[in-house]
Amino acid sequence: MNDSPPSEPRHSERPPGAPTPAPAGWLRWLPGLQVLKHYRPSWLPRDLVAGLVLTAMLVPVGIAYAEASGVPGIYGLYATVVPLLAYALFGPSRFLVLGPDSALVAILLAVVLPLSAGDPQRAIVLASAMALVSGLVCIGAGLLRLGFITELLSKPIRYGYMNGIALTVLISQTPKLFGISIDSSGPLRDVLRLIEALFDGKASWYAFALGGASLVAILLLKRFERVPGILVAVVAATLVVAVFGLDAGHGVKVVGELPQGLPSLVLPRIELGDLSQVLIGGFAVALVSFADTSVLSRTYAAKLGTRVDPNQEMVGLGVANFATGLFQGIPISSSSSRTPVAEAAGAKSQLTGVFGAVGVALLLLLGPNLLKHLPESALAAVVIASAIGLFEFKDLGRIYRIQRWEFWLSIVCLVGVVVLGAVPGIGLAVLIAVIEFLWDGWRPHYAILGRVDGVRGYHDITRYPHARRPPGLVLFRWDAPLFFANADLFQNRIAEAIAESPTPVRRVVVAAEPVTSVDVTSADMLVELERWLRKQGIELRFAEMKDPVKDKMQRLGVLEQIGSEVFHPTLGAAVHAYLDEHNVDWTA
Repeated sequence: MNDSPPSEPRHSERPPGAPTPAPAGWLRWLPGLQVLKHYRPSWLPRDLVAGLVLTAMLVPVGIAYAEASGVPGIYGLYATVVPLLAYALFGPSRFLVLGPDSALVAILLAVVLPLSAGDPQRAIVLASAMALVSGLVCIGAGLLRLGFITELLSKPIRYGYMNGIALTVLISQTPKLFGISIDSSGPLRDVLRLIEALFDGKASWYAFALGGASLVAILLLKRFERVPGILVAVVAATLVVAVFGLDAGHGVKVVGELPQGLPSLVLPRIELGDLSQVLIGGFAVALVSFADTSVLSRTYAAKLGTRVDPNQEMVGLGVANFATGLFQGIPISSSSSRTPVAEAAGAKSQLTGVFGAVGVALLLLLGPNLLKHLPESALAAVVIASAIGLFEFKDLGRIYRIQRWEFWLSIVCLVGVVVLGAVPGIGLAVLIAVIEFLWDGWRPHYAILGRVDGVRGYHDITRYPHARRPPGLVLFRWDAPLFFANADLFQNRIAEAIAESPTPVRRVVVAAEPVTSVDVTSADMLVELERWLRKQGIELRFAEMKDPVKDKMQRLGVLEQIGSEVFHPTLGAAVHAYLDEHNVDWTA
């Protein structure tokens, strides 16, 4: 029997591979219901089994990431149950598993640790408030159709801040691996304090043995997709502690008994002085979580031969974060480690996440004491193993070989996260991304064109020094949109091209096919340029300009000033028109 999801019928007017039309009305915001409409009975056993397998992994991971984020482990389980149920309704991906994630640990620590002052209740209020902010940001961005926003971060910049976050998480969890407690004051100082603690003999080598063995087991078992390495390592470490009593007098810290019961609806109330940090942290969580989620979602959509609406993905992630913030949870993201487990276990739909959430809820109700011997060093190993998976070196090496300056941008982002902290570091990454974007448009490539014998078209004379140039004509190409940052440069480059012309210039033709937009500043510049050229006895023309750009020039009043007969459909047509109008004898 074919167990692949049923496809919508293709209509002749819709090209192959085009996205299926979304349902009308409010139902389009609930893709989970659409899956249920086409749900096959044969999927149910697979979703149930996958959900049970997933439960076994969700529990230790949820506790580990909560503890690593500076809040009690129980809130990591709350942040596992609620988001999975919310995403099952609002999330477009059939496989994605959401929950606490290592990529968010450093951001949470940066806000929660200094503001909570060691108070666990205040810590969870702060973390829940960040989840609310993140949820609102993602929902708003999805409704405004801003799902493309993370594409503004280039690969090197994403690698930089994720490598920085991974290194920060690694440093923050290493003391726990040795059974050492330190007051975090930044990654660099934490390393020094760890070294001092080790020399002072504060390490628990029993805790390190358990944590180190757990870390090795997790990393070794990663290559076997169907083997839950995290579950194997955590269960083994828990049994060793329980059998040998290592939590009594051997320096091995354990999770202890968890509170029994499900999370309750609580609106987090923060102090006014904490608001700015929570807002900034929530925005950072939204950016990182959606960047990770969109990549993972597209990966699985490609495997299934389907397409995921990034705006709906933002809404689904936002609702999940908002819901967990209302039910005493911490911010969540998609998981690149738990999602493959669900798929490998045979998951067919979002019901896998529902069954996983129900499994965790039953544990909270019926067996919270099962985890009381779970060693914290083993939880640190879980987080460290995940942080190691965040590092990206291979592709960064390729970038170093082909584009050195982008490699160093990535390193600057990494250093920014490690030195300044996760939240300011991500802000730095966004700032660098904006500067990188503006720089490409601020100082774009341009060319003076000529005719090359034996080669069709008109080409850059710097690449073809022997190219022939029509007497009295400057063919100038500008490879970027025209906007406020490059308007003056455009005007200056035109003036330089005229000054460098080997013959007196009568006309300038701008090869405008690469120009995708103009703004008010550049529109005013074009009017000024045309006036200046006219005073010099030089005409201004445009070739191959796109109709939407012409329309914008019309709205901005440019054509009223310079005339509407200044456009040529092609560069060749512009050259022939010049030769005819000025009676120039030149072979095109």
